[in-house]
Amino acid sequence: MCRHLGWLGREVTVSSLVLDPPHSLRVQSYAPRRQRHGMMNADGWGVGFFDGATPRRWRSTAPLWGDVSFDSVAPALRSHCVVASVRSATVGMPIEISATAPFTDGRWLLAHNGAVDRAALPNPASAEPVCDSTILAELIFTRGLDALGEVIRQLGADDPNARLNILAANGSRLLATTWGDTLSVLRRDDGVVLASEPYDDDPNWEDVPDRHVVEVTADGVTFAELDPTKGP
Repeated sequence: MCRHLGWLGREVTVSSLVLDPPHSLRVQSYAPRRQRHGMMNADGWGVGFFDGATPRRWRSTAPLWGDVSFDSVAPALRSHCVVASVRSATVGMPIEISATAPFTDGRWLLAHNGAVDRAALPNPASAEPVCDSTILAELIFTRGLDALGEVIRQLGADDPNARLNILAANGSRLLATTWGDTLSVLRRDDGVVLASEPYDDDPNWEDVPDRHVVEVTADGVTFAELDPTKGP
């Protein structure tokens, strides 16, 4: 159910994060190594990055491996903060741009790896076709990212089968949750990568335990347990 990646650090090319590594998101779109649900991620992709304080997005419903146009432009796109995703659509959910991460409220970029019962989510504000991830993103934006842990704990209680791996960035912070799927962190000299699975075999990748929230800032990386017994 999707693979995503986030970066916070010095300015780097989008290509160096999304396309160039030996097990990049492009490779994960057709041959993920740690994906627990689904075989590939061919139902679209999206890359969001910050131009100063402004989030920009490039999204498509086509598989990332076949996008020659993005392949030619990605080496010229540079940013200090990136959120990227390749999508495996939940059965019954639409394959369209509006359902493709990263989502934004104009300040944050957000991706969801997982699935959640629509019955556990509020009614969407939009009447347009939506999927579980878009409604979830809308809920998180409405509640505010500082309440991310509370939102995930509550949804996890309401839907015990939910998978709620969130990745979000606002240009100065990366936030992520692990709830039912994998996440790894790589602390580089020039910044920090959070990713559903490592994009190479660097031994410094660290697996994040399940049911945790991770925050990355200029001060470093912090982990906090999401204890479902405590409630929101």
